[in-house]
Amino acid sequence: MSKQLSGVLTALTTPFDADEQIDVNKLEVVVDRSIKAGVDGVVAAGSTGEVGALSSDERRRLVDTVIEHADGRVPVIAQTGATTTAEAIRLSRAAEKSGADVLMLITPFYEPLSTEETVAYIKDVASSVELPIMLYNIPAVTGVNLDPATVRSLAEEVDNIRYIKDSSANWEQALQLIHHHSDVIGTFIGWDSYIYSALVEGAAGVMAGAANVVPDEIVAVNRLIADGDLHGALAKWRDLYPVIDSMISVPFISAVKAGLALQGEPVGAPRRPTAELPAEQVERIGRALKKLADRNG
Repeated sequence: MSKQLSGVLTALTTPFDADEQIDVNKLEVVVDRSIKAGVDGVVAAGSTGEVGALSSDERRRLVDTVIEHADGRVPVIAQTGATTTAEAIRLSRAAEKSGADVLMLITPFYEPLSTEETVAYIKDVASSVELPIMLYNIPAVTGVNLDPATVRSLAEEVDNIRYIKDSSANWEQALQLIHHHSDVIGTFIGWDSYIYSALVEGAAGVMAGAANVVPDEIVAVNRLIADGDLHGALAKWRDLYPVIDSMISVPFISAVKAGLALQGEPVGAPRRPTAELPAEQVERIGRALKKLADRNG
């Protein structure tokens, strides 16, 4: 990848068929939907993509499919973190060989590690590949927060650590990353309700699961901000925010799949035991999407 990663990245959902197998045809539709809308990259095997419910073989196949279908139209970010260093290295090397542009690295989950153990894991995996690394900070899942000082230290010490996706939902931490550490690392905010705020504050970009559902509108907000039209962007965001709010206030993986179905692009149910949303929550998302469509004419 020759240029710096920035802008709107879609955290891709993973479509499943009736037998809970990856639906490759629908996955390609989802990828095309984002690329057609003008996103700046797509992310395979992230949290929105139900990575915790996928086997290692499925993760490799998912990444390979997205890379092949994207076919260089946008950068592909492969999430290759795992619960062990060895598995994360295997997944990272496989994604690098397949042609991923950036590797996103969640820290081990289930058993919370110390900061020292976490840093050692990151260094070991990053040093095993040559691709740019995006750290993935999601302490609600991992039990470990990558604080700004630790992030800076890692970026300064390890040449290929270039980005961080911060899904801490800690706005003060996000601001510190953006304003104090952008000289060494590009910050992508991974909390969809912060899309407008993050872009206005100068984040390198946003990684949004909602971009599966409303990619055109998120891209429009980003482009208006990039052009300096903050009033126009805010007007667009005010129309869009009720959709984001309706999705992020319920189980998000299920909300993304419900939103796509409501948009005429069903991608199957989440893999069990994650359940589909109850009817009243789907209806709320549907009302928000209809109101947005009516405003867009």
